[in-house]
Amino acid sequence: MSMHSYSRCWLHLTWATLNRQRMLPKPAAAKVSGQLYEYAESKGIYMKINYVNPDHTHALIDLPTKYSIEEVIKLLKGASSHWINANQIISGKFAWGRGYGAFSVSHSNVSAVANYIANQESHHKKKSFAEEIEAFVRAYGLQWRDDGWDESDIREGA
Repeated sequence: MSMHSYSRCWLHLTWATLNRQRMLPKPAAAKVSGQLYEYAESKGIYMKINYVNPDHTHALIDLPTKYSIEEVIKLLKGASSHWINANQIISGKFAWGRGYGAFSVSHSNVSAVANYIANQESHHKKKSFAEEIEAFVRAYGLQWRDDGWDESDIREGA
């Protein structure tokens, strides 16, 4: 009997535009969303849903065994920013900011998280991205620092 690697590791990923600028109007965001799905599929990453806001993105993925979280983020952010610029999806140069959020999701909670991501537009009428990410960080028992949000901003503790 041959050995196979199996996993089910749902992650709610989020990352922001450079300096959290509102760079992606709705038509551009829709195109970026489609590109993220296609690119993820081409890399063997199952993306259940994503939502591209003007200043940040959410994605719910099942992390494949062949990638680390950091590798997936680099792939998604790198390919999408390159695609946005190469296809002139917006006027001017586009860039994602440093850092990201990666939050584990239990299999039983996947539908709720997918629904949360699908309803980003109405959600952000009540809460900013900064407030949203701060709530995630606190909910997962991490320490929040809002001075540029990069990898060093999310630390264990609190």
